[in-house]
Parts: sequence; C-alpha cells; structure tokens
Amino acid sequence: MRKIYYALKYVCIAALVISLVALLAVVAYVLINGLDKLSFHLVFGEYDPNMPTLLPALVGTLQLIGVAAIIAIPIGVASAIFLVEYTNNKGKFVKIVQVAAETLAGIPSIVYGLFGYLIFVVAFGWGYSIIGGGITLAIMILPTIVRSTQESLLSVQGGLREGAYALGTSKVRTIFRIVLPSAAGGIVTAIILAIGRVVSESAVLILTIGMVVNKVPETLMSPGTSLALDIYYFASHGYPNEAAATAVVLLVFVILLNLLAGWIGNMIKKSTYGDAK
Repeated sequence: MRKIYYALKYVCIAALVISLVALLAVVAYVLINGLDKLSFHLVFGEYDPNMPTLLPALVGTLQLIGVAAIIAIPIGVASAIFLVEYTNNKGKFVKIVQVAAETLAGIPSIVYGLFGYLIFVVAFGWGYSIIGGGITLAIMILPTIVRSTQESLLSVQGGLREGAYALGTSKVRTIFRIVLPSAAGGIVTAIILAIGRVVSESAVLILTIGMVVNKVPETLMSPGTSLALDIYYFASHGYPNEAAATAVVLLVFVILLNLLAGWIGNMIKKSTYGDAK
C-alpha cells in the first residue's frame, strides 16, 4: 500500500507540473506574440479604418461586467444564503434548486446567446445592446455564483454560528458578521470565476450585442463589442497583429481583475472583524 501512496503522490506532483507548464506556455505564447504589437494608439486611440483601436472593447467589457455583476452577484449570494442558512441545505426544494443550478451551469454558452437573442433582441425589441448582453451574461453566471457561494457557506464551522446564537446574536447579524466574513474567500473566488467567464465570453455576445468595433457605446442600449469579440474580429478580418495585442490586453485585464477582487475580499474580511472587535 505504501508504494501505491507514493506512486499517487508523484502522479499528483506530475499533474501539477503539467498544469503549470501548460499555463505558463499559454501566457508566454500570448506575451511573446503580442507584447511588441501593443501601442498607445491601439489601446486608447480614436478609431481609424486602417488602424483599429481597443477603446470601444475596453468600454464595452467594463459595461458588460458592471451589468452582469450588479444583477448576478446580489441575487446569487442572497439565494445561497437562503438555501444554507434558512433551509439548512435540506429538503426537496433545495435539491431541485441544486440540480437546476448544476444543469444550467453545464449548458453551452451559445444556448444562452440564443435565449438572449430571442428575448432581448427580438421579443423586447431592444436590438443589439449592451444591456441585453449583460443581462444574458448575468443569467449565465448566476448558477455558478449560487453553487460556489453555497459551498463556501457550508464550509463555515457550525460552532461559529452556535457560539453567536449562545451569546444572543440574531440570525441576520450572525450571517453578516460571522458567516459571510468567514466565507469571504470562497465567495470572492466564485465572483472572480464568474466575472472571468463574462470577460472571456464571445458566443453569447455575438448574438446579443453585435460586433461594433469602431464606436464606443453611448448608452447601455447601444450595440458594442468586448475584448474577446475583438480578438475574433481581428483574427477573422486580417489583423493578426492586433489580435495578438488584444490577447495581451485581455490577459493583463483578467490578472488585474483577480488581484482587485482578492484585495476587496481581504478588506471586507479585515473591516468586518475589525468592527466586531
């Protein structure tokens, strides 16, 4: 048995090394091929038919993240709190919600795109718009936020809740002062994964926001583009250098987003525990 355990240990180490090598290879490939193609005009310049820019994509990406996050995060976290804290994660209703969330999380994104197109573009008459794409993305990432937040809340030790109740703390105060700060790391991770999917999504957006790469969206009802869509557009329209440079911008954008989300999670935990002290 000891030999088997040692073998499994080395298999796990090998899997970790392979994962890291694959990740570093992708990052290195993107940086090597796109870093020298970056320029100030490409990222922030005004549109020129002979010299595309990423400013519309940057604005569109931020707008999509804002719309999706404002809708999905409160609903997803609140739903998970209700399932864990008020139903004790038991009962037929909870099982139905869990099965539905897992099923929706596994649906291909193009199906969400078709749904968004039929509802927001056609039925509501909004046409291609940032708001339609953002709502569709919010629906797409909602199951991920619910299930991940649910697991984070379940990982909080029951003794923390019981101790708070024994001291006379109300249920609501226990949830917001004890449970949520303890699960903040997992919740922030869930939000990061969800926002990362928003940033990298393209199939949904082609059907809901169009692909207007030459104009910054004036309002949320305007069509637009995103960094992921720009990579597809540049690669398919004869701009390989711009596609590689956009990939670098998208990579840096995701890294900064992850760092910011982690910092916010730590600040929330510190401030909450500081207030409790």
